[in-house]
Amino acid sequence: MSTTENLQSVTVSTKANVYFDGKCVSHNLTLADGSKKSVGVILPSTLTFNTGAPEIMEGAGGRCEYLLAGSSEWLASGPGEKFSVPGNSSFQIRVSGEPYSYICHFG
Repeated sequence: MSTTENLQSVTVSTKANVYFDGKCVSHNLTLADGSKKSVGVILPSTLTFNTGAPEIMEGAGGRCEYLLAGSSEWLASGPGEKFSVPGNSSFQIRVSGEPYSYICHFG
């Protein structure tokens, strides 16, 4: 799979979203077509996120493991790989070693 390296024609929120005492930091983006995304980084840790809308997490650098709500199997994801999280759900993400850079596509 190819990794998204650039996003064209975006408006970037300069205020950072800082979660879990700085272990996850992201910025919100709005594309020219009105779609919303965020780009960020997760430092080594295990975190739990709740979703409102469905999300697609796309790896841009580093690696992670994730566990979707209701599952008992941790799965791996890295650069150019994506995983989907249903809306009104949750997932755990585990990063060890190199920080995990991502693009979150909101659906």
